[in-house]
Amino acid sequence: MKSVKELMVPRDKYAVVPQEATLLETVLAIEEAQKRRDRRRQPFRGVLVADENDKIIGKFGQLAFLKALQPHRDFLHDTSKLASAGVSEQMMSSVMDHSQFFHDDLSDLCLRASNLKVKDVMHPISESIDVSTSLGEAIAKIIQWECLSVLVTQESRVVGLLLLSDLCQEIAECMKDLSK
Repeated sequence: MKSVKELMVPRDKYAVVPQEATLLETVLAIEEAQKRRDRRRQPFRGVLVADENDKIIGKFGQLAFLKALQPHRDFLHDTSKLASAGVSEQMMSSVMDHSQFFHDDLSDLCLRASNLKVKDVMHPISESIDVSTSLGEAIAKIIQWECLSVLVTQESRVVGLLLLSDLCQEIAECMKDLSK
């Protein structure tokens, strides 16, 4: 089985956008990164977000992309905070059901969201693993953090991204090899 270093997507192969980028610019960056992708890997579904010093400060993936379409996303942004405040799951569902979000035309939603800044809708970085971490430990961390990808660092600098899809593909290949 490969190491984290061998399995990660190097930072220079993944889409990285400045925090001031719009969602439209972010979409275009993902498309450009697809051209540099190793075709044996799953397509990229997100970007890393960098500050003015080129330090990675966040990730922006497909779920954040859909959430950015919501006109009332500030209110609905963190349902865990609403739940801890005593708002029931049923109440949150009711608010979503009555939201104009589902009644707006898709082109209106897209037009409105295309100029949003990625820094306003990204997921801030809170977890990372070192490049020397074993795949077993990386698997444990991804399960613990319930994430689809994790930053890979070397001396506190982001050098890549370990994707759940690549990890699962590697495990499946290992299983098949062992069954022979």
